[in-house]
Amino acid sequence: MLTFDCHLDLSINALSPYNRDLRQPVHTLRHREQGMTDIKGRAAGTVAFPEMRKANVGLCVATQIAGCMKGPPPFAGWASPEQAWAETQAQLAWYQAMEECGEMRQLRNLKQFNEAVELWTSDKTDAKKPICYLLSLEGADSIRSVGHLEKHWEQGLRAIGPAHYGVCRYAMGHDMIGRLPPGGRELLQEMDRLGMILDVTHLSDDCFWQALEIFSGPVWASHSNCRALVPDVRQFSDEQIRMLIQRGAVIGAALDAWMMTPGWIRGKTTPRETGLKVEVICDHIDHVCQLAGNSHHSCIGTDLDGGFGIEQTPMDLDTIADLTRIPLILAKRGYKPHQVENIMSGNLIRFVRKAWEKM
Repeated sequence: MLTFDCHLDLSINALSPYNRDLRQPVHTLRHREQGMTDIKGRAAGTVAFPEMRKANVGLCVATQIAGCMKGPPPFAGWASPEQAWAETQAQLAWYQAMEECGEMRQLRNLKQFNEAVELWTSDKTDAKKPICYLLSLEGADSIRSVGHLEKHWEQGLRAIGPAHYGVCRYAMGHDMIGRLPPGGRELLQEMDRLGMILDVTHLSDDCFWQALEIFSGPVWASHSNCRALVPDVRQFSDEQIRMLIQRGAVIGAALDAWMMTPGWIRGKTTPRETGLKVEVICDHIDHVCQLAGNSHHSCIGTDLDGGFGIEQTPMDLDTIADLTRIPLILAKRGYKPHQVENIMSGNLIRFVRKAWEKM
């Protein structure tokens, strides 16, 4: 079964500081990092192209990320928007290099997207199919000005989450209280004009509601779980989820442990001491489906290797290839084959086709 992952930070793992050649298997990368302690997640990565192909994770939303808010580089801490922009351009250059060697393929319009779906759902056997990706920006700090956004569109950027953590240039992060700062409204209006997708993940509650008032285009939450199950502002409340359902959004279930189960302390709690397993993510998937009354709004947005590794994932997840457990778990819970397919890829495919129907 095809899996369409709505959030993977591939370029940040390939470049500084991780320096991972994602063409190599996960366990080769882990062996190379043995003894390294410079950054969280060392010798514990879960994502590489061989494992993605093994599990038929052929489509994904792949990110650029570099913020000017407080925090560790390269995710944050850049002294100016120009420096953050330069970092995201390096990330784009890596994606382009992966395209040149046949490992990846960027999708910019509906024709290319439909061809990618056909490639990954056909019966043709090809061990080296390119990983097909939509380019997204997690946190908009690297957009030097709203006037520069069209250039990003020309480079293939198709989705933006205006905020990450903290006080960002165009929106407040989920851990903050407050509305859109100056420029936030204009960014959303320009995204709307260009036909971009708004990713509401990481927005503060105030910014979430304000953004949905301003932005009339397609909306998704690429990697967000349910506040009813994990009471933290990083998750979405039932009221927010209902609004996203009303807007036709899809909500990507994330496999970051602290977002899956309550009481997790990052850097201290371990998967084994909690007994956390992949099955728990199906609680979040099911909660969205119950609120919707159908299976049309939940999807997969793993966030695997998004600044962490197996020290902060379910104990029975070794690599991204273990996403194949999810369809089996959902089937045991009574989900029909077409409903499982909706969650693993169908909902995102329909969403993108509708969002891009005029492209």
